[in-house]
Amino acid sequence: MNHEMREDEDGFVTKSILCMPIVNGQRTVIGVAQLINKGSGHPFSDCDVSIFEAFAIFCGLGIHNTQMYENACKLMAKQKVALECLSYHATASSEDTSKLSQDIIPSAETYNLYSFKFIDFDLTDEDTCRATVRMFLQCNLVKQFHIPYDVLCRWVLSVKKNYRPVKYHNWRHALNVAQTMFAMLKTGKMERFMTDLEILGLLVACLCHDLDHRGTNNAFQTKTESPLAILYSTSTMEHHHFDQCVMILNSEGNNIFQSLSTEDYRNVMKTVENAIISTDLAMYFKKKDSFMKLVDEGEFDWQSEGKKELLCGMIMTACDVSAIAKPWEVQHKVAKLVADEFFDQGDLEKLQLNQQPVAMMDRERKDELPQMQVGFIDVICLPLYKVLSDTFPWIQPLYDGCLENRRNWQDLAEKVEMGLTWIDHDTIDKPVEEFSASSEQPKDIEFTVTTLNCTHSTEKRTGTEPQSSHQSRKANGSAGSVGSTALGRFTSLRRGKTIGKAVRERLSSSLYSSSSSGRSQQQEAETVLVPSIPQLKRNNNKPVTQLRKGKQNKARRTQELLQATKTVQTSASAS
Repeated sequence: MNHEMREDEDGFVTKSILCMPIVNGQRTVIGVAQLINKGSGHPFSDCDVSIFEAFAIFCGLGIHNTQMYENACKLMAKQKVALECLSYHATASSEDTSKLSQDIIPSAETYNLYSFKFIDFDLTDEDTCRATVRMFLQCNLVKQFHIPYDVLCRWVLSVKKNYRPVKYHNWRHALNVAQTMFAMLKTGKMERFMTDLEILGLLVACLCHDLDHRGTNNAFQTKTESPLAILYSTSTMEHHHFDQCVMILNSEGNNIFQSLSTEDYRNVMKTVENAIISTDLAMYFKKKDSFMKLVDEGEFDWQSEGKKELLCGMIMTACDVSAIAKPWEVQHKVAKLVADEFFDQGDLEKLQLNQQPVAMMDRERKDELPQMQVGFIDVICLPLYKVLSDTFPWIQPLYDGCLENRRNWQDLAEKVEMGLTWIDHDTIDKPVEEFSASSEQPKDIEFTVTTLNCTHSTEKRTGTEPQSSHQSRKANGSAGSVGSTALGRFTSLRRGKTIGKAVRERLSSSLYSSSSSGRSQQQEAETVLVPSIPQLKRNNNKPVTQLRKGKQNKARRTQELLQATKTVQTSASAS
């Protein structure tokens, strides 16, 4: 504040000046406010200083907010550009859309879409899109809601394009879930409980329910504090799947809801959102008891909004886990895909988080999976399919298929307890021994059988001469038969392989019984060396398996074995 009087070149007289800095939220000076000559002609007072200080603060806030708004506008513009780029790359190409639009769409019977035993393994990627279009046509949704056919084709291709190539939660999983929903609506006669708009929303939800899945679950997103977990605190991935669904619908040329009225659009989007969120098993457990209570009370009217939402949530879960009710060869293959994806997440938890994963995601506990499958069926699948089939009898095949697969998994779990394995082989009902025996020529194992004979030892110490060479060869031949028999029964054993408890018991009992039966023929030898199989091969130039052809060659086999044993003993004596 200055009270000196100065006259400028233009004749203006400055009597007093009041100056104040303008600062932002970080206390950085971003400007200066200045007052010259009070109107009354008097100098500026302390009250004037206080008022002007408040004005400077207000100016600082205004300028700061303006700058923030400008930055926000720039960020919004950048985000819009990024979304446009993503939408362009996420949208199907015009060439693919044109091709699908012109393709002949086979009938639902051709793809077996009405069956609960639908299998997609033999379908090409193009066929999966044609099958999806056929479901919309078969439900008369294209005509009912005036969906432009090229828009439907582009949307189907765009949805397929936005699934990542993970091992299980990919486009084909979405197709299978949608097909199960189609079969429940048609074969299971569930369409009589749904409006056409709800059928449209449910099919869209099934196809979009795992969009942009990364192969990791909600717990992993929370543990890693991913951006998705920051955005959504509950049902993290399911909210993201719905957002991706909305993004595709809002992309140019992909809005299959474009002909709907405002009210219908609001209702169908609500159906889609509730259905996708319901695929979170945490939501299933929250709603399960309420649904069971309605069924126990004999509820047959599902038309109220709350009951319809509950029913849609239950059938979405039933479709999502429907692979558990497929034929056994399909269920087994799908279970391996799920296990592989879970194991990949478990590996990430070990590497990134330095944490021990839960059992179903721990690669080192893969042999426990059959038993865990049994638990999954008992806790989630069987109760759900049971109550649905009791209420809607036409979907009984889902319950029957689930029950049959439970028996198969239980049988497999019991085999694992016996020392067998399942996940390393496509055919899972054979013992490890059979796989090994059929895969390659077995490597041979050398057995040395030692017999303690006190009487013989006494004779030897007193100088008694050993028996004739013929008797010695006879004893050796018997011992060789013991080793050969044992080897013949366990030809699949390998060095470095883990031998199950049951196999060890069989091996021990066989060797024990064989050596006991031949002990009476070994009284004349303190230690009998059974030649190793490679030695027999080198001396005879014949595979050991040829020594076990049949009874008609018994004499010849015995002679060859005695000769080989004699050769080995001669070599040992010479050394």
